[in-house]
Amino acid sequence: MALALLAGTGALPGEILARRPDALVCEMRGVPVDAPEVAERLSYRIETLGTLLAELKAHGVDEICLAGAMTRPAVDPSAIDAATAPLVPRLMAAMGQGDDGTLRAVMALLEEQGFALRAAHEIAPDLLPEAGALGAVAPNDAHRADADRAEAVHRAMAAADVGQACVVRGGLCLAVEALPGTDWMLDSLANGEAAGGLLYKAPKPGQDRRADLPVIGPATVERAARAGLSAIVIAAGGVMVLGRDEVVALADRHGIALWVR
Repeated sequence: MALALLAGTGALPGEILARRPDALVCEMRGVPVDAPEVAERLSYRIETLGTLLAELKAHGVDEICLAGAMTRPAVDPSAIDAATAPLVPRLMAAMGQGDDGTLRAVMALLEEQGFALRAAHEIAPDLLPEAGALGAVAPNDAHRADADRAEAVHRAMAAADVGQACVVRGGLCLAVEALPGTDWMLDSLANGEAAGGLLYKAPKPGQDRRADLPVIGPATVERAARAGLSAIVIAAGGVMVLGRDEVVALADRHGIALWVR
């Protein structure tokens, strides 16, 4: 099986390549990929997606993994090539349906073209930790109550296709993740107003988990610490942890409970 990695930003593409160094990296213009220089790469634009798919077939690719963060690209109509033009109405309609709609449309298109989709956590199952406390700090009763509240908020967010994370303290929702992402949300709280709160992160109910499964990493813990949070709660089986040893060490150092719920 030949694998192509439709890669975005962040550490996840590198984690996939550590396990599948033979993967062909597809790097979209304007979305730099943090991957080993030795990795074979194809550069493309959203306006030339049809040509990219043809090139993947020519390379013998039959599996695709989508990994890493993607920003929604601006489309230059003058740059659309002949192979992509038939796909444009469908893609533009999907992009008007929010992130989930766009992702579903892209995944359906890839499957229709004969590619099998491989989930990142299928290639790297060790990135999904077992349920329980990962570090030395155990969640307390207040964390458990706030996690219940955060789960309810998260369900409401998912229904509106808003995001995959929120911050709750004392039963009150202080922030929700939107298009700018979790890092931006945490940075917006780094003035002490969320002290003692928790970050909750989980996939959206009903989400196709072959792509866009949420992640946390060392930077998540550092940002949570700057915001004064006392816990990070992630859904068991639904959130990948990148750099787990460092994540646990940082959580312990900052006195943050790291709970796989």
